[in-house]
Amino acid sequence: MAIKITTLSENTASAPDLLAEWGFSVLVEIDSLTVLLDTGLSSTVVHNAGILGIDLKKVDRIILSHGHYDHTGGLQNVLRLMRKKMEIIAHPDVWGEKYARQNETTYRYIGIPFQRPVLESLGASFTLSRDPVRITNDVLTTGEVPEITEYEQIEPNRFFVKEDGELKPDTLPDDLALIINTKPGLVVILGCGHRGLINTLRHAQKLTRRQEIRMVIGGCHLIGTSTERVRLTLAALKEMDVQKIGASHCTGLPAAAIMAQELGDRFFFNNAGTRLTLD
Repeated sequence: MAIKITTLSENTASAPDLLAEWGFSVLVEIDSLTVLLDTGLSSTVVHNAGILGIDLKKVDRIILSHGHYDHTGGLQNVLRLMRKKMEIIAHPDVWGEKYARQNETTYRYIGIPFQRPVLESLGASFTLSRDPVRITNDVLTTGEVPEITEYEQIEPNRFFVKEDGELKPDTLPDDLALIINTKPGLVVILGCGHRGLINTLRHAQKLTRRQEIRMVIGGCHLIGTSTERVRLTLAALKEMDVQKIGASHCTGLPAAAIMAQELGDRFFFNNAGTRLTLD
């Protein structure tokens, strides 16, 4: 199994001419299969793919890790470039009317910034499932991630979803990850990890019946969390003997700095333009 992983959109860029923006997107090439996980905030995926010599028309499927605008905002640009029928895999709640609380009285819309019929007119065909979706024998989504750790809690007063005209706390059940089962161990690619980095990894282990975790990349959603939670997360990563972790996006620089110090050469910053090749 030959695997190439290219980060197309992230908060920072690793080379001149590449654009950075708050958001995330990763292109995964596995033998003859090409999958795009998330589409960034706006135009960075299309721009950076062009700079890196990547033909997005070769993408076979798009996966949305969750329904926030910084992971879906580039979807229309990507579909316009592809100009073909494209299966998009996501959780049904990806279409929830999502908001973030700004202050006591102000809420900002942070959901998918497009109407579904518009995207479908551009070729999108949505496969919505709460359960894992298996793409090949060795490639699958996590589906809905169970919340099992005591310390990985979604902020109760930050994210909301509007249902029947009423704002309710959003527990982000649509937050999912991509799993690649390789001989040396699992490769897990997160979007934001809202449901918890450790929760996601434990779920991946359970789904695949594999304990070995070769690599984790993506947003770990430790931004703004307590040092104690970061320490507990690091202890769990060490217990699971995670071989490599590439922090991105919503991990947060303070948490990433602690991870870099504690994990040494197992840690790297996964920026726009980062290219990984695995056998």
